[in-house]
Amino acid sequence: MANFKGHALPGSFFLIVGIWWSLKYPMKYLNQKGKGRKMNYYYRKIEIIEGGVRVFFATVGILAEQFVPDGPHLHLYNDQDWIKLMNWQHCTMYLFYGLSGLMDMLTFLFPVIPLGLDRLLMSLSAIIEGILFYYHVHNRPLLDQHIHFLLLYTVLGGAISTFIEVFLRDNIVLELFRASIIIAHGTWFWQIGFVLYPPAGGPAWDQTSHNNIMFITMCFCWHCLAAIIIVAINYSLVCGIVNRLKRSSRGEENIGIQKLTSGSHSREALLNDTDEE
Repeated sequence: MANFKGHALPGSFFLIVGIWWSLKYPMKYLNQKGKGRKMNYYYRKIEIIEGGVRVFFATVGILAEQFVPDGPHLHLYNDQDWIKLMNWQHCTMYLFYGLSGLMDMLTFLFPVIPLGLDRLLMSLSAIIEGILFYYHVHNRPLLDQHIHFLLLYTVLGGAISTFIEVFLRDNIVLELFRASIIIAHGTWFWQIGFVLYPPAGGPAWDQTSHNNIMFITMCFCWHCLAAIIIVAINYSLVCGIVNRLKRSSRGEENIGIQKLTSGSHSREALLNDTDEE
């Protein structure tokens, strides 16, 4: 959709997934130290649910692009020309991300599927998005092209880091980097919507101003910094919560041990008394 909502919708999806990853991966990393099969079982269930949610997001995005009042309604071509190719490009992006979520579900449901395929398809989805958006803005105003090209940096970073995860599985640094990239990706979609399609009838940006291009470039760096800060805050919160839970569980174990020890001592004293009698 060539409007504010058309950019806010995928931005919200990417932002939700990125924030979830910034909480899930630290929790997994801190909890799996020294844990066995039971913890892995729970995280497998979480991965399956997450894949289903991503498939749902992709389906909602496709339906929104197709069946808005001015959408193509599943028509690609008429007797004269192509119909709403921008909507169709967005649908293609959603389609590949939906397939990535489906592959995540299948990977954890069926152990016969090689484990790296989920990351490989996720990397392919980012590459497809990059190809679509690279040819998305040809012959459009300069600011429009620039703000979309900046989006490609997050796409490229996500594609490369996810492809490395095919070979370096469960690397917390790569996972946190991917989470920060996807958060910046989502917030930048919102920024594109505010710049190109100001909500509530706000003033339009000058598409040819070099100062606007300089500011947008600087603003992109701020988005990346904000994403890193969000990931750092979430990691710190998860770390604090996990450490507190571990301390409380250790306290309960120590209390239980003390009770067992005191109970055994009292039984020994009682036996000694009976022997003396």
